[in-house]
Amino acid sequence: MPTVNIVLVEPQIPPNTGNISRTCAVTGARLHLVEPLGFEISDKTLKRAGLDYWKYLDVTRYRDLEDFFSRNEGPFYFFSTKGRRVFSEVPYPDGAYLVFGREDAGLPEALLMRHEEHCVRIPMRQTLRSLNLSNSVAVAVYEVLRQWGYPQLSTQGQLHEHSWEDVIGKGKADL
Repeated sequence: MPTVNIVLVEPQIPPNTGNISRTCAVTGARLHLVEPLGFEISDKTLKRAGLDYWKYLDVTRYRDLEDFFSRNEGPFYFFSTKGRRVFSEVPYPDGAYLVFGREDAGLPEALLMRHEEHCVRIPMRQTLRSLNLSNSVAVAVYEVLRQWGYPQLSTQGQLHEHSWEDVIGKGKADL
């Protein structure tokens, strides 16, 4: 099965990382956390956002960016409001690392300049700062999975037959 890697560099807000963890669990994406983190992994708000999905995660922690790059080969795609390419116009190969920065500062500009050809942007209005981190990760992961044809993911749900009375409660069918 193809693998997509989500990299959070110094995430600061527990509920964002919790939501991202849940997204990784339901899509099979691997999660990489680059320290320092703005919270403890045991933080109850982080776990509450991830709910009972923690057991389905493949998570790796790193001391810093140097540690991360020394242990991973890429290819890396850096998501930033400073990126000049639209993220959905880039073909993502198996094993791609989608790298996201801190909620309050993004990725270091020196890093972006070294990898300018792999900096991508989610389109948004110029007058607004940025999209929420957990939303950005979800948008990015699903674009990669869309390009790959959603491998190993269920793409069709199933409706269960219920009467209108079952849905709204008996005695309210005359609405």
